[in-house]
Amino acid sequence: MDVLGFACALAAAALYRNTLDAGFVYDDRRAILTNPDLLPGTPWSQLLEDDFWGTPLKERGSHGSYRPFCVATFRLNYLAGGLDPWGYHLVNVALHAACAGLVVRAARKVLPGQSLAHAMAGLLFAVHPVHSEAVAGIVGRADLLACLFTLVAFLAYAAHRDDARKPAPLFLTLIASALATLAKETGIASLALCLLWEFCRGEPRRKGTRWTRRRSVGLVTGTLVLLLIVRLRVGGSPPEFATADNPAARHPSRFARGLTFLYLPAVNARMLLCPSTLSFDWSMDAVPRITTLKDPRNLESAALYAALAGAGFWAAKGLRKASCSSCVKRFLGHTDRCRAANNNNAPISNCYCPKKSGLALQIPAAVAVSLGFLGLPFLPASNLFFYVGFVIAERVLYLPSVGLCLLFGAGLCKFYRHARRTSRSYGRIVLAVATLLLTLMAAKTLRRNLDWYDEESLYRSALHVNPPKAYGNLGSVLSAQGRITEAEEAFTQALRYRPNMADVHYNLGILQQGRKNYEEAILSYQRAIHFRPSLAQAYVNLGAALISAGRGTEAAAILRTGASLDGSGLKDRRAHEAARVQALLQLGALYGDQGRLQRALAAYREALHALPEHYPPQSVYNLLGETLSRLQQYAEAERWFQASLASQPDHVPAHITYGKLLARNSSRVLEAERWFLRAQRLAPQDSSVHHHYGVFLTSQGRLAEAAEQHVKAAELSTKDYELAVAAASALRQSDRRAEAETWYRHAAILRPQEARSHTNLGAILHLNGKYKQAAAAYGEALRLQPGDATTLTNLHKLAALLA
Repeated sequence: MDVLGFACALAAAALYRNTLDAGFVYDDRRAILTNPDLLPGTPWSQLLEDDFWGTPLKERGSHGSYRPFCVATFRLNYLAGGLDPWGYHLVNVALHAACAGLVVRAARKVLPGQSLAHAMAGLLFAVHPVHSEAVAGIVGRADLLACLFTLVAFLAYAAHRDDARKPAPLFLTLIASALATLAKETGIASLALCLLWEFCRGEPRRKGTRWTRRRSVGLVTGTLVLLLIVRLRVGGSPPEFATADNPAARHPSRFARGLTFLYLPAVNARMLLCPSTLSFDWSMDAVPRITTLKDPRNLESAALYAALAGAGFWAAKGLRKASCSSCVKRFLGHTDRCRAANNNNAPISNCYCPKKSGLALQIPAAVAVSLGFLGLPFLPASNLFFYVGFVIAERVLYLPSVGLCLLFGAGLCKFYRHARRTSRSYGRIVLAVATLLLTLMAAKTLRRNLDWYDEESLYRSALHVNPPKAYGNLGSVLSAQGRITEAEEAFTQALRYRPNMADVHYNLGILQQGRKNYEEAILSYQRAIHFRPSLAQAYVNLGAALISAGRGTEAAAILRTGASLDGSGLKDRRAHEAARVQALLQLGALYGDQGRLQRALAAYREALHALPEHYPPQSVYNLLGETLSRLQQYAEAERWFQASLASQPDHVPAHITYGKLLARNSSRVLEAERWFLRAQRLAPQDSSVHHHYGVFLTSQGRLAEAAEQHVKAAELSTKDYELAVAAASALRQSDRRAEAETWYRHAAILRPQEARSHTNLGAILHLNGKYKQAAAAYGEALRLQPGDATTLTNLHKLAALLA
């Protein structure tokens, strides 16, 4: 890489330095955090069978994006640094810097002898704000790799074209184009660009060598056809996408679909020329559909296609005039004298060389190649040949932007020369304006990178572009941060724009369920299921909400329905299968609480039968063992507990349940205690571990030790009412009444409307000799629950004592 290319690469890296500390956002989570193809246990060969998100291509729910080379780089990142996002961002920034340097090399090939054009093309590519999504978003690596290897293939073929006797550059072209295609589908345009370059070059300078022009063209063309066939066969049937992803594709009017899809390239072109409005997502109705010819946006479409047609026609006309191979060689930077097509020496005047200058022939070729870079990689995403699952995706513009940068460099260079011929000051003005433009672009990129720093910033930046999607995602982020009021407002705003968003209704239900507003949560889950009947997780949460609301019969029916849902055709089949298992486990827990242990056991066995490979089995094993233990089938229960611990030796619930099972046998009490102590070592901050150990110690008559464990559990979960009561009771049994009073008071604060809280507090106050306070506590308990026998008995005892 020369000095200018290195400078552009350095500028590109420096501009994205502030993305290195960013986290995983948006699609990064599915591509990185939940992608099984990144895990060391997954065979490398599996990458050739799965899509970009780790779903097998043969499944109906597959996204259909085949990018094993990109996923392989993610896996290498995972092996090097796990799930630390810094390493993933570093690779993206390095790839962008390399692409910026190669753009300078490509500009030198397309526009030889014009240093200003090379610099401007490279710098514009380095600072263009539309690249933020591809560089700052980790999933944009597919576009970065496709661009990198497309440029490598183009430059290698240009080197081969300069000296066809060397086959190595041609082989590099074919390998790089294959890697570009395996990184992202748009990489297949690399071979088409090589053929376009061949057309612009004309006849080669050397003939008669083994690697002739026809063989090279035939090999490139054959490879292009082969890659197309392989990609079509691997991809299978076209993926199904939701109507919200690309609303125009599902519009009933073919006329409206045509007008809208003809307009979308104009929107992308405007974004390249003036990236003032950017968004992480353009789905739903972010770009309203065009349904009539009277829509003024049709003028943008007409202007774009007229400009492209005019530029293409002008370039083709200029290249046609350059039919003399010596002229072609001249404008590509060669210094040989003009030769005629029959290879005899002819005077230069016999060839068509306008103004005896190569510049007049450079520009048509530059325009043709730039239009190729601009248009060919964009075609798969244009919706003109087949529908895709998005309206606009800014990262798709990463490779096409190379064409814009080349056009910018060529146009600016020509304009600068013309201005300088008029006056030197005019030339300086042109350079000043270009510098100002690049500075503004760089400032916009730096600002946009801050939007990609975390999910909250990203979603807030899109509220004015795609309100329903942005508000829905923002609500999820705020809810995860515990900002419940703000999250509820965000969800409500999203539903005002688009009431049929099942995910938003589901997330709103989770928020309401956390607030214990069970009836509202139930309505939200029911709406989510209404708008998306296949959302299995909504059935699980709806069942839990119904159980909390005391509607067990309805809960059982809902959970049974959720467990029987068909997951074919869904994008995230793994999550669906996991939700089905959770529905069965929730159903088993419901039956267990109702004392219907045989039904609970049947539900757990059904969950075991439906267990997918990716679901951790230890929880199911443990629940089977616990239920069998309650059915007094201790031998079989012990086998399942052992299976759970063998599956995951650090599974804490299995330690506790196995210890409880062993404690039933007086001869194995010491062994049981060892399992409780192991659970403590594994989870010293888990309140339930200390609580269950305290129960075990109480059963052994070790009351002082039991009290210590119960107090520890209550201190770890200070808002847990039952743990507070258990700590108070254990302290009272160990005759530590003053401390017991403290915890009973705490329990009464946690649940002031529960009569039991005040009855317990009255009893300990009674024992501690605080009779007036005890009487007041008993009175409050009777107010909340008149006629309670225990409270009345205690109150009579207190009255007798006072009398």
